[in-house]
Amino acid sequence: MRKTATIAALMLAAPALATGLQVEVAGEASGTITIDLLEDVAPGHVERITALAEAGAYDGVVFHRVIDGFMAQTGDVEHGRVGGDMRRAGTGGSDQPDLAAEFSDVPFDRGVVGMARAQSPDSANSQFFIMFDEGYFLNGQYTVVGRVTDGLDVLDAIKRGEGPNGAVVGAPDVMQTVTVTE
Repeated sequence: MRKTATIAALMLAAPALATGLQVEVAGEASGTITIDLLEDVAPGHVERITALAEAGAYDGVVFHRVIDGFMAQTGDVEHGRVGGDMRRAGTGGSDQPDLAAEFSDVPFDRGVVGMARAQSPDSANSQFFIMFDEGYFLNGQYTVVGRVTDGLDVLDAIKRGEGPNGAVVGAPDVMQTVTVTE
């Protein structure tokens, strides 16, 4: 990954004090999703997302798993880039170690942003998902990192995947640019 040194340097720097993200979406969906990051709920995860966004690691990363009525997943900075092998999208992360879970009592309502992970609760890395609808079965099982404050219409327009796993076929929508806001 070309941005590895930059990401590693940002992770060693003092924690960024971000308040949010502006995600410019392109594809079937087009527009901006504004996310309020919840530093007080998941400081380690917010620090990771902020550092990756500041390094440009999320720019050009696709929404690879999108399940209607559930969520849209993105953030695979290793294998999820436009023009990459989409069969591998969703299997990678960043060059940083996985994060320990920061579970909270914030419910998975519509527009909530959570960290994707493997089976281990302490395996979140760079991938995240945004809820289309409530998913309370996730409460206390996944780390909440933020919530959408504007752009739910853009979220709703993201190209849906197929099958039970929601794999996007063809050209997926993409996070064209992700900018940290203060």
